Amino acid sequence: MSRTSLWHSARRIAPLAWPVFVGQLAVLAFSTIDTILLARHSALDLAALAIGGSAYISVFVGLMGVVLAVGPIAGQLFGAGKLRECGQQLHQAMWLALALSVLGCTLLLFPQPFLSLSRASPEVEDKVRGYLGALAFALPPALLFTAFRGFNTAVSRPKVVMALQLVALGVKLPLTALLVSGITLPTPLGTLQLDALGAPGCGVATAIVMAGQMLVAWQLLRRDPFYARFEFTPRLSPPHRASLVGLLRLGVPMGLSIAIEVTGFTFMAFFISRIGATPVAGHQIAVNLVSLMFMMPLAIANAASTLVAQRIGAGDAADARRLGWHGLEAGVLIAATMGAAVYLLREQILRLYTHDSVIIGAALPLLAWVAVFHIADAAQTVAAFVLRAWRVATVPLVIYAVAIWGVGLGGGYLLAFDNSGLVPAVLRSALGFWSAATLGLVIAGAGMSGFLAWMLRRSRERSGTLGAAG
Repeated sequence: MSRTSLWHSARRIAPLAWPVFVGQLAVLAFSTIDTILLARHSALDLAALAIGGSAYISVFVGLMGVVLAVGPIAGQLFGAGKLRECGQQLHQAMWLALALSVLGCTLLLFPQPFLSLSRASPEVEDKVRGYLGALAFALPPALLFTAFRGFNTAVSRPKVVMALQLVALGVKLPLTALLVSGITLPTPLGTLQLDALGAPGCGVATAIVMAGQMLVAWQLLRRDPFYARFEFTPRLSPPHRASLVGLLRLGVPMGLSIAIEVTGFTFMAFFISRIGATPVAGHQIAVNLVSLMFMMPLAIANAASTLVAQRIGAGDAADARRLGWHGLEAGVLIAATMGAAVYLLREQILRLYTHDSVIIGAALPLLAWVAVFHIADAAQTVAAFVLRAWRVATVPLVIYAVAIWGVGLGGGYLLAFDNSGLVPAVLRSALGFWSAATLGLVIAGAGMSGFLAWMLRRSRERSGTLGAAG
């Protein structure tokens, strides 16, 4: 495909991608704020955040992936002009979010499996329990908002989601600072002392913000004239069995794929915590940085997937194929530029997080992999999202399981905890996990891109055959 054609597709993708990018940066800034504040508060609380955050993300993203099935389904209905049916998908996704919250909250309130993996000290474990207990209250509104976000992306209205996410970030920053560090306030009746909560304070702040964000989103659905075309009612429509089955049929493999992808990295924190608090603190900063970088390919993936789903619904398979492949090319090109820049400036960037030379020393070697890591991550992400727009989710699930869990997490464990003496000492550390994770992502990126290319070629051949027959 020509450069002119790529540029034309990029101009269509960009208006949907940039609000998603900004909004997702705001979401990730939640954990960035937590990381920076706790890095300056204490290494113990930062270690608790690394373990607790990994547990929460492991639970949330898998459930989120199931709920996000509303995106491809609603997108195709929107492209086909079936607006009422499109709107009903949001209500069904919200019912699904509420049902999944029961499972998620149970895991957060009883986190012993995660604590057993991490083998954290009693002091860290106590803080992790407090942090996850607070986040159990954040999970239901977060999943409900995920349904709202997926629907708005599907109907090409990501800016409203971005606005809500930015407002939430504005509330999150001062509230977290207050709860983490505590404060003494003079009052007419004396002084009011709010004790420092450390890591649990981050969870409390997130729960408050998530609840407020979802309440505002619900009011928008009820009052904004934009949503009237979808024939929304003031109350949730009753659960509809066929719609819920359709969401689950696509959402379960999507959720499992996302869960494998994320837990492949979050579980690294559990295992690295066995090495010590300093290595896991360094890992937490490195993960946060590459997560920030990941928001760009994620935004491109969301935008490309939305347009592909809409064009499929409109019956224009050729345009859907073109947009999907160009989205992949754009994502990889931008990722290569970002990866190279961060690699060259990695030491200066780490000093923005903390001035603790020991933690910087633990994080710095991990970022040596960032360029290859980020390019491969971008490729597999965009390809996977485009495949979901075609309602293809099972093959990506298999690729993720082999590459991310098998090669990445399994290989990292074998390197980091090797007792044979065959592995170099430098890899018997957090660096062993990161090197294996990078290899796993390269395999996932190559496998996902290759499968997408095969599927698009097959779709083109089928269209050509049908055209000739007609």
